[in-house]
Amino acid sequence: MNGSLSQTSELISGIAGYLNGLSQNSLSFDVLVCPPSPYLAAANAAVDSNVAIGAQNVNANSNGAFTGEIALSMLSEFFCDYVLLGHSERRELFAETDEHIAAKFAACIGSEITPILCIGETLQHRQAGVTESVISKQLDAVLEVVGIAGFSKAVIAYEPVWAIGTGETATPDQAQEVHAFIRSKLESLDKEVASDMRILYGGSMKAENAHELLSQPDIDGGLIGGAALKVDSFTGICQVAHGISK
Repeated sequence: MNGSLSQTSELISGIAGYLNGLSQNSLSFDVLVCPPSPYLAAANAAVDSNVAIGAQNVNANSNGAFTGEIALSMLSEFFCDYVLLGHSERRELFAETDEHIAAKFAACIGSEITPILCIGETLQHRQAGVTESVISKQLDAVLEVVGIAGFSKAVIAYEPVWAIGTGETATPDQAQEVHAFIRSKLESLDKEVASDMRILYGGSMKAENAHELLSQPDIDGGLIGGAALKVDSFTGICQVAHGISK
């Protein structure tokens, strides 16, 4: 819940302009921006083919008496390509359960909108040594509803909650360990889905640490928070991604 109408337009047009300069040599990475829902129209007006647009949340129901909520069909009218599901703030501040998130994920199946499933552990979980069991529980809730086939058109974002907005960052080795665990869990069910899965790191990535993180074999991108609010800081990460070939 950041920005304004003018800031959103300036941010996205600035990112698009930067990418246009890089795209003369063809981009080696994809860029997605997820603005607050009231600014989706402005975002679409400011983008070009180098930037995809996504939403920050959606309701699992197709329509009805759900005041204040947003349906997938509404997001489609704003040409959203992606939607974030289960972001740590939604889980913590708005009491979204694994079951709620699984229902939203299931609603995305068969639509034109790709779900980005956010999962991750708190500091208490990590200190207790239960990171993998927490991650498994969050994944299993969705797998039980849609099966591994439901992940064939999806993205996963690993968010170590203790490293969001704190300035703390999981070390590249810590992040890689969890990403590898996620991929191995998927691989036990379907090797092709696991191989094709994009697993993003969402814990205070910035230009200064992006190279070390993105160079890890199972880190396929970033879910950027604070560093995505300004053109220079976000495009700094884009520059790093552009220089990494996987």
